[in-house]
Amino acid sequence: MPLSFEGVLADRTTWRLDNCSIGRSMETIGTRSAMLILREAFYGTTRFDDFVRRTKIGDAIVAARLKDLTDIGVFTKQPYREPGRRTRYEYLLTEKGRDLFPAVFALMQWGNKHLQGEDGGPLRLVERGTGEPVVIGARTASGRDVDLEDLAIVAHGDWADPQRG
Repeated sequence: MPLSFEGVLADRTTWRLDNCSIGRSMETIGTRSAMLILREAFYGTTRFDDFVRRTKIGDAIVAARLKDLTDIGVFTKQPYREPGRRTRYEYLLTEKGRDLFPAVFALMQWGNKHLQGEDGGPLRLVERGTGEPVVIGARTASGRDVDLEDLAIVAHGDWADPQRG
């Protein structure tokens, strides 16, 4: 059973979602190169040459993605300089970037389960102190796990106005 729609959204034939947050997110970070750069940033990569080497993506594409992700506030640039070299920049995740953690690791979790065979993928996300596997999933604000069938989409802000049209 899919998500349910409630309130003014119950009749899906009466509304259209032109400003979808999922669509806008995909336009912003939905490329393979952006996701691999984000993966590497969560793994601790901060320098341009390391992003290129670890993602196996060309310099021009990495430069373009890092610029885009910096422009939207996912990364901040911090200068550094090695002795005898010119000033360069490290790319550090901002709070906005760190908030992408569940999305990036949910993709890894999905890939491990559905694309890697019975044993799963080469990497697992675990709690550092205990080694217990970490599971990314739907949870209420109070911390209770919920299934897809228990979720509803409701209108928010101006969308909640029944006169909207």
